[in-house]
Order: sequence, then C-alpha cells, then structure tokens
Amino acid sequence: MGPFDFFRTLHDGFVGILAAGAAPDVLIDRLTARSFELFDANIAIQTEGLPQPACHRGCPSCCKLRVTATAPEIFLLAHYIGLIHATPAGAAINLPKRIAQANRATKGLGERQRMALRQPCPFVLRGVCIVHPVRPLACRGHVSFDRAACVRAAAGRDIEVPVSEPHLSLRGLVQTAQQSALRAAGLAWGLYELNSALVLALDTKDRRAAWAQGSDSLAPVIGDLDMAAMAATFDELLTRH
Repeated sequence: MGPFDFFRTLHDGFVGILAAGAAPDVLIDRLTARSFELFDANIAIQTEGLPQPACHRGCPSCCKLRVTATAPEIFLLAHYIGLIHATPAGAAINLPKRIAQANRATKGLGERQRMALRQPCPFVLRGVCIVHPVRPLACRGHVSFDRAACVRAAAGRDIEVPVSEPHLSLRGLVQTAQQSALRAAGLAWGLYELNSALVLALDTKDRRAAWAQGSDSLAPVIGDLDMAAMAATFDELLTRH
C-alpha cells in the first residue's frame, strides 16, 4: 500500500470512529487508542534495518523540547493526570502545579529558546516520565540514534540531533490522518502547545464537552501553524492517486 492509500485508510478509520457517536470521554479514548495502536503496530516494519534507538528508560534528554498535541491527546492526558492527582502519592507530586509552573516559564518561547532555558518537562520525575502510557504521538515519534548528541543538546551545547526519520514520518502520517478526520467532522483539529493546553483542560471538564460539540475550547493553536495550508494538504492527500 502506497503512502496516499495508507493515509486515506487511516483517515477513513478515524472518520468511522467519529461517525459511530459516543460520549466525549469514550470518543477521546477511542481516537487516541487507535492513534497509538497504529503507530506501535507499524513502526517496527518502518524501521527495519536501522540501528537500535539510543532512547531508554531514565533518559529525559529530549524532554525539554516543545511538544504539540491534538485535542484528543490533551484531554486524554488531562484525565490521566486527574487520576494520578487523586491518589495520595499523586497529590504530593502535584502535577497540575508543575504543569502551570512549566507553562509560565516556557509560554511563547521558540524551540531554541526553550532548549537554552533547559526547563524540564513537568512529567519527568527522577528521570522517568510518569505519564508514559498516554504520552502523545509527538513524544512517541521523537527517537534518537545518538545518545551523546542528546546529552549535548540537553546541556545547551548542540541543537541538531540525529533522529529517526521513519518515526517522524509515521507519527506525522497518523497525526494528520486523525486531524483530517476531525476537520471533516467539524471538530477542532489544530495542534496545541502541550503545557498551555493542559492548563486549560485541567481547569474544567466543560472544555472536553465543548470540544466534542465543535468548539475550539483549547484555543489558540500554536502560532506557527498554517491551518489553511494544512487543510489544503489534507484535501490533496485524500484525492491524490
């Protein structure tokens, strides 16, 4: 199957999930679960013959980069954070406070500014991501082959790190197919800066319901996203042979 046929297959699958109808929480669970399943099921064959990734548990070197995510990913994370925060250990960690602090430190900064600031991701605790099971596609699709380069970048001495192109491409394909389906369903389909959007999503569950009704309740999308150009790309991918 070629990339255009693959994109249309992914798009149609997400359209089917949206057309089936469900409560907001169920819809969000289904969309994100399908995205993660598609990525995990296809990445092995896409990276066949490549070196082993340098990424491993306890390596948060790339966790200072800006992360963007779709609304379903944001709301899934917000729900998961709420479950963590409801436990005594989670309340002691206080993820909502950590997220708000990180957002105040990084809001509006470009990629190089963020790397220079070396602000750690609020989800990394003692070198481990505590929301790893529900991490967004942006995190799943960012994989390095060079541990030393990651360390240099994390220390602010280098920005360019050799990353896996297949991971990035598959991440982008799955993500844009979901966005295209959301757009077709009349739902907000942009990408949001993770910390800023989570501050809003954690504020009230009403934003989740509003999004499912067609409101862009996590606005604004990231400033450097050309929505018109993305929409045109979706249309081209759906019609090209």
